[in-house]
Formats: sequence, C-alpha cells, structure tokens
Amino acid sequence: MKILVTGGAGFIGSHIVDELIKENHEVIIIDNLSSGNKQFINESAKLYIADIKDDINHIFEKEKPEIVIHTAAQVMLRKSLEEPIFDAATNILGTINILEAAKKNKVKKIIYTSTCARYGEPKYLPVDENHEIAPTSPYGISKHSAEHYIEMYSKLYGLDYLIFCFGNVYGTRDNPKCKRVISIFSYNIIKGEKPTIFGDGCQTRDFIFVEDLAKFIVKSMNKSPEHKLFNLANGEQISVNQIFKILKDTSGFKYDAEHIKGIPGEVRDVVLDTKLAKEELDWIPKTSFKEGLKESFVWLKENYKIFEE
Repeated sequence: MKILVTGGAGFIGSHIVDELIKENHEVIIIDNLSSGNKQFINESAKLYIADIKDDINHIFEKEKPEIVIHTAAQVMLRKSLEEPIFDAATNILGTINILEAAKKNKVKKIIYTSTCARYGEPKYLPVDENHEIAPTSPYGISKHSAEHYIEMYSKLYGLDYLIFCFGNVYGTRDNPKCKRVISIFSYNIIKGEKPTIFGDGCQTRDFIFVEDLAKFIVKSMNKSPEHKLFNLANGEQISVNQIFKILKDTSGFKYDAEHIKGIPGEVRDVVLDTKLAKEELDWIPKTSFKEGLKESFVWLKENYKIFEE
C-alpha cells in the first residue's frame, strides 16, 4: 500500500515511516525540514521537501497515496502564544490543504495526530474522550479545530479517518529545539547547563514513548473501529520534578534546576483515560517511563550534535 506521511522526517513521523517500511508499504514523505532531519529519513522512503501550507496537490497527483498519516504541525505551545497566526496557518490551513489534496486525488483515509491540549484544564481525571473541549492555548485550539475539518470532509466527501489524541510524546530523535520537557532537560544536562523548570515543577503530564506510538498507529491504520477519536498515553501522572530527578540520577548531573515563573496556557495536571483505545484497538503501551527515559537520554547523548548542525 502507498502511504503519504506529512512530517515524515520529524520526531514522530520518522518513526512511523520506519514502521511502515518494516511492513513493506511504499512511503512518501512531505516535510519542510523545519524541525525534521534528513538523517532520520528511511532510505526506502521518497522525500518531497515542501510545506503543507503550500501547493502540494501535484505531489498527490503524481504519487496517488491511499492513506495519509498527518503528523506535520506547529507543536510548541509557547510558540503558539508568541505567534498565534503562524500556529493557526500551519495547523488549521495546512490541514485543510492536505484534506483538499486528499479529496481531489481520492485518498481513502487520513490518520490525524492530535493532542491532549484540546481538553484544556481538566474538570476530572483521568480525561476521557467525552471530556469537554476547552483549550487554553492557541496550539490546543488550532489542533482541535483541524479535527472539525477532518470530520466534515468525511461527511461530505466520504474520506475515512482516525484521530489519535496523544499525551506528551517522548523518545529518540526528539529535537530539543522543540522544547519538549524531556528532550530539552536532557540536552541541558548533556551540555552541562541547568534546566529551567516553569513554576514549582509539581505539574504533571501523561507521557508516551514514541516507538510504542508509531507501531500502534501502523497496526491500527486499516482498522475500522466504532469510534473515530482515541486517547493514547500511558495513563500515569509524572511530574516535571520527577523527570528532572530521574535524569539527574541517570546522568550524575551535579546541579539543581532553576525555577522561574510559569507561563499562561499550560494546564496544571493531566492524565488520559485510554480505555476506549484498549477496548477497540488493543492499545497496550510496552515501554515503562523509566526505560523510555533512559533510552531517550542515552540516544541524545550520543546524537545531540545532529541538532546543532
């Protein structure tokens, strides 16, 4: 089967591409390489260096993919606060651009990667798929808004879809410049710099190892479950302070982190209810948090110069 992966040179997308190649699929990548890296591209995949906001219909016309896995996005919450127009243009207009190309070229299905930021500050924990939608950042708004367009294209044009709402993804190939907490803390420690913790560090997140995620998405892409949107995470609350302590113990780092004032738009605590994904799609994360954290740190220590080129 021919699969097109947007953001296929990036953190999550490149792992999905690798899994698709293992399953003998033909893979096309669209990536502007703004945060992705050519070194992560599987040699068996075909790369088009392009932005999802630009004219990409000619790529769809030429390649005729059957399924699109859409991972390309503006993913930094802080950047969305600083540049909300850029955030919306990438995550909303970019997705519409993908949907238009999919419609014109008779793509059968789109897999969309969303975020728990869609829920905002939780009214209860764990957060299930029926929780109200009340995002507290432009990032959460833009990622959720795109979901409505996907649902609309399905109703109007018969485009099948699945939406996976992630917890906080971590793992190998994560670019520290994207400011995800585990990669940036790891990078700081490797460089001998004190990590910065926003607020008291007691805020919690639900982390998910990227390889578990990639394998699951590839195994699920041809399934037709009753529901169309699923939470994916480990179902475990981990605080920012815990992350730093584990990394400090793992690395032998001598210094404490620096605490600074928190930023607006970040929720205090979140953990996701993944029962629906377990029941309908057999979601079972394989990697414990400590195992994944250690693997991520060791990988970055050996490869951090990739992100400095």
